[in-house]
Amino acid sequence: MIENYVYWISTALLSLLYFASASMYIAKGDYVRNAQAELGYSASHLVPFMIAVKVLGPAAILWRFNVALSDLAYAGMFYHLLLSALAHLGVRKPKGSIPAIVGLILLVASFMTQNAVRDLPSPYPPLTAVIQTPLK
Repeated sequence: MIENYVYWISTALLSLLYFASASMYIAKGDYVRNAQAELGYSASHLVPFMIAVKVLGPAAILWRFNVALSDLAYAGMFYHLLLSALAHLGVRKPKGSIPAIVGLILLVASFMTQNAVRDLPSPYPPLTAVIQTPLK
């Protein structure tokens, strides 16, 4: 039962983090481009792509109409959050990496507990319980 709460709370907070980030990319496009330039990225054409990724990734995890696509979204979010944290640490702005680190913690909690809650299990996270039946 605790896995159920851990999964839904961590997944909801992770999705909220991504949806809030996507809305900031939409509402404050110039601020986002300037922040990316401070991190050493000048590819402003990535902003629309990142908006789509930040909306579709959590949607694939929440909706989970395809287990493989959901697992791919987890992997993409893992690399995105890891690289985001490292980018901020690389320019010596550790406070900027806090949302990414929190996101990584939520992502791991969601990924590790997904099989306890979802009907179609993912083959990748560890089994939550192994049921053994005695041989007769």
